[in-house]
Amino acid sequence: MTIDRPGPAELLGRATELVPTLQKYAAWNEENRRVHDDVIAALRDAGLFRLRTPVRYGGYECDTRTLVDVAAELARGDGSTAWTASVYWIPTWMAAHFPDHVQDEVFATPDSRVSGTLSPSAMAAPADGGIVVNGKWGFITGTLHANWQAIIAVLVAPDAEPMPVLALVPTADLQIVDDWHTAGLKGTGSVSTAAQDLFVPQDRFLPLGAVLEGQGASQASVTAGIYRAPLLPVASASSVGVAVGLARAAMDAFTSRLGGRKITYTNYTSQREAPITHLQLADAAMRIDEAEFHAHRLAATVDRKAAEHGQWALTERVLARADMGAVVQRSREAVEILANASGGSSIYLDVPIQRIQRDIQALSLHALMHPDTNAELYGRVLSGLEPNSLYI
Repeated sequence: MTIDRPGPAELLGRATELVPTLQKYAAWNEENRRVHDDVIAALRDAGLFRLRTPVRYGGYECDTRTLVDVAAELARGDGSTAWTASVYWIPTWMAAHFPDHVQDEVFATPDSRVSGTLSPSAMAAPADGGIVVNGKWGFITGTLHANWQAIIAVLVAPDAEPMPVLALVPTADLQIVDDWHTAGLKGTGSVSTAAQDLFVPQDRFLPLGAVLEGQGASQASVTAGIYRAPLLPVASASSVGVAVGLARAAMDAFTSRLGGRKITYTNYTSQREAPITHLQLADAAMRIDEAEFHAHRLAATVDRKAAEHGQWALTERVLARADMGAVVQRSREAVEILANASGGSSIYLDVPIQRIQRDIQALSLHALMHPDTNAELYGRVLSGLEPNSLYI
């Protein structure tokens, strides 16, 4: 199945058109700890779940620059919705590495949604025709609306070294553990899932190491450059747009209240007139610019390497992680500057900037996005040492 593929400008326009709808449901998402069904439907109708789906199934196979820009627009409306959409793009990319007949099932509709994780928090044992999995996975964003989940388990077989494997399983085969009670990104519905004696057929799991290197069992996907890149640079570029968008949302929220606010206990009848405001706005705007630079440099590297079908050098891999960390750090700093300048009234729940600040803080604590972790990894390699992580 193939359909007309919209270009980056059209997809970005669709995302922009959704911003008011996402803003409308943002408070509902927080209160109910999940993305509203109407928002999921709106994203589906805009084709935004197809960005990493193979073209042969009606997908768009978008470049990562488009992912960055679309995610940033969605995050201007609601961070939880944007994070959920961006997370779907990553396991969807992973699913395209499985045998083609497995993909036929996963992408039975081009809007099929795949949630997932990279944490090997389950165990697997060999069984006739496949493996049996037991375990639990946390932080599974979007699973409440997902058709499939990409799970990671450590396969322990006789006379073999333990090996982490990536498996695709229908969400209906997993137990949902409703434990998503958090301070930030509350609307993502990132609950835990669990498996008990779950049988996974042989053709529905792959060595995790192969997928980390962009190597799979698909004959059809191998010719598409976007599926031949290492997983971590792809995942990094898929996620960073949310941080940029949250920073832009903070700027929007702050400036929209600027003309009507005074600075209490001073002679400033309008916050707009205060020099401190000018310094704060300039500082935040420059940090957002820096975040955008790192996000677009990361995306440009992933897209260039995909087009060239080139091998990734170690320094390029760790720089991808470093760029991601820099995006998160600069975006978080911008939000904090603007939140700090927003006054006591900003603590009310109907003032968006308090939610934006909690969302960017939650995002920055993600193990793969944490600025300090990524900076340390980059500096370690620059020092001539081997990386101390498989996730590069």
